[in-house]
Amino acid sequence: MVQLFDTHVHLNVEQFGEDKEAVIDRAREAGVTMMNVVGFDRETIKGAIDLAETYSFIYATVGWHPVDAVDMAPEDLDWIESLADHSKVVAIGETGLDYHWDKSPADVQKDVFRQQIDVAKNVNLPLVIHGRESQENIVAIMEEEGLGPAGGIMHCYSGDIETARRSLELGFHISFGGPVTFKNAQMPKDVAKEVPLDRLLIETDCPFLAPHPYRGKRNEPAYVVKVAEKLAELHDMSFEQLVETTTANAKALFKITQ
Repeated sequence: MVQLFDTHVHLNVEQFGEDKEAVIDRAREAGVTMMNVVGFDRETIKGAIDLAETYSFIYATVGWHPVDAVDMAPEDLDWIESLADHSKVVAIGETGLDYHWDKSPADVQKDVFRQQIDVAKNVNLPLVIHGRESQENIVAIMEEEGLGPAGGIMHCYSGDIETARRSLELGFHISFGGPVTFKNAQMPKDVAKEVPLDRLLIETDCPFLAPHPYRGKRNEPAYVVKVAEKLAELHDMSFEQLVETTTANAKALFKITQ
């Protein structure tokens, strides 16, 4: 049986409030044996920890989303750093920059981003980065700050090939989600072909960005199968080989030994 690792899920949001257990069951039936639930504000961080403590196969990432950067208080940053001691917390994030929404000014986002880069280095955990209409600025900041030895993930990568190459040079893994399956989206496919197999990860970012043929519907971890199938096709390898490779990559990055 294949063992998929969905490295970025949001089972901790209201879209899964009524049928979370059924969603988890469907994921397990589809071969998703591990999931990383990402918290991005006070409520969802608590939800990520709760899920990680409830299910042996669920892990947590804790951080502050750039859209909500204006809401992060100093004590929130201290709390995030303290949670790094939790046995199921595997990364810091998602942090980064998001210029699509205008809730948080760019300078505030950049400051909160740099603070979380420092936290990831301090606690020696990977850094999970969210980027929307901001990839150039993100990579420029990372080239200034440097990625810690624990590495990091460009999550649901949407940038171009050149920015991906710069990210790889910094030491990042690059993760792909539903958009790589969209029929009218050529750039993520071209980028995915360029990412070395030892730096490749898969995710859903559920409930967002459901892959083809579920596009427009609520995404869920079971659909990560479609992402893996497309990446296997792009790398001209079997589905089983792609799954084995991406799961091994995720476990090594997150220091999971089970």
